[in-house]
Amino acid sequence: MPMTSAADYYASIPVFRGFARLMEPQLYKPVPDDWMIGTADIVESTKAIADKRYKAVNMAGAAVIAAVTNALEGREFPFVFGGDGASFAVGPDDVAAAREALATTATWVREDLGLSMRVALVPVSAIRAEGLDVRVARYGPSANLSYAMFAGGGLGWAEAAMKRGKFAIPPAPPGAQPDLSGLSCRFEEMPSSRGLILSVLVLPAAGAEPNAFRKAIEDIIALTERSPDAGRPVPAGGPALNWPPQGLGYEVRATRGSSLLSRWIRVLGRTLFVYTVMRFGIRMGGFVPELYRQQVVENSDFRKYDDALRMILDCTEELARELERRLGAAASRGILRYGLHRQGAAMMTCFTPSAIRPDHVHFVDGAQGGYASAATALKAAAT
Repeated sequence: MPMTSAADYYASIPVFRGFARLMEPQLYKPVPDDWMIGTADIVESTKAIADKRYKAVNMAGAAVIAAVTNALEGREFPFVFGGDGASFAVGPDDVAAAREALATTATWVREDLGLSMRVALVPVSAIRAEGLDVRVARYGPSANLSYAMFAGGGLGWAEAAMKRGKFAIPPAPPGAQPDLSGLSCRFEEMPSSRGLILSVLVLPAAGAEPNAFRKAIEDIIALTERSPDAGRPVPAGGPALNWPPQGLGYEVRATRGSSLLSRWIRVLGRTLFVYTVMRFGIRMGGFVPELYRQQVVENSDFRKYDDALRMILDCTEELARELERRLGAAASRGILRYGLHRQGAAMMTCFTPSAIRPDHVHFVDGAQGGYASAATALKAAAT
């Protein structure tokens, strides 16, 4: 495949509506051969989850996307948030900036969050040499923005290679900090309104017949979309916002500044101002609080596909059991592998480069383990 600029490649992929269309092969376009796949995850995320460091784990994963987006000066590129990490694709012109963003993010995660992050850049050509592919689709949950979906098995291979120490990027020197402008986690947790928040992770089984896996995924999506017992984990009016916000300390750590005290003062002032504006519905310039809250709901990234189906659902226990029954039946036939995790609430980590633009992104995960715990359940079932 010839060299293609990032803007041309990604812009050429039409946005599809309707999550039920997710598995249609024609929606996915191969990533150019000369591109790279960036991937990152938290080492021993299971331990961090056991220590109830849910917010720190999510902040680290979202920081990867914020750092790379800011390093690319806001240019669009395909990415996916995985709870305890993230993956993305960049063209050759953006590799150097992405490499630096990954390296500095790994250092920041270690120094400011007390977690260890692996980071790697994997050539798409190396993935295809293994007989796998990286293909991208663009799903539009609203008219405001689109999220990338990945297929072909390449992301999963890249992550596994990173965990084996391949294609690793060393952390930046101590004190290095990425540009995390726009990254925050101010909203309160979102309690379930139907009974529980269910984290869902579904992957193809080794050697699974592609059409059988596609049918199983479409069956799961149809069940969750048509049932009144499952829905978006974000409340219709958006999550609650209090002051001081729940994630204040993380936002302080993500802010560049000369001293910790000056950063605390700056973030306290900024968050109090935002809280006042949102609490009293004050319109300022092009910012309309009611519209922003509506966009937060519409833009929430609570389901995706990155060689695996990931969903955070607000559902009843009855629907969770039916979902588990169907997944178990498909697993027994060698079609898929899955992990589920039940919890009482969901949480949101936000990346808002501009509050007056409608394309701010909001990553949703379970508030007590989320995707990381679902992955642990999947691994446990495989042993």
